[in-house]
Amino acid sequence: YNTLVSDMRSIPQMSQYGFPVIFDATHSVQQPGGLGLTSGGQREFVPYLSRAAVSIGIAGLFVEVHEDPENAPSDGPNMLKLSELKQMLSKLVKIDKIIKL
Repeated sequence: YNTLVSDMRSIPQMSQYGFPVIFDATHSVQQPGGLGLTSGGQREFVPYLSRAAVSIGIAGLFVEVHEDPENAPSDGPNMLKLSELKQMLSKLVKIDKIIKL
């Protein structure tokens, strides 16, 4: 299977302890051992999981980015391309403002 599962139920559950919850968007799409001897990833799902986490009310977002993820020293398959970050963040800020009304 080699796919991590992000259980969004855990976000409000962890929030009940009174500490900020940070969602790790890029490691959530990692596929441990997915490429045989190394981990794979599905970076195309980073924006989707990020939107889901923001809509639930996370305090922050962790995203690994790189100008050229295919040539990154580690975690390349699950890294977001730097050129895609601004657009994703602008959408996430809009969602965050709506849910905090």
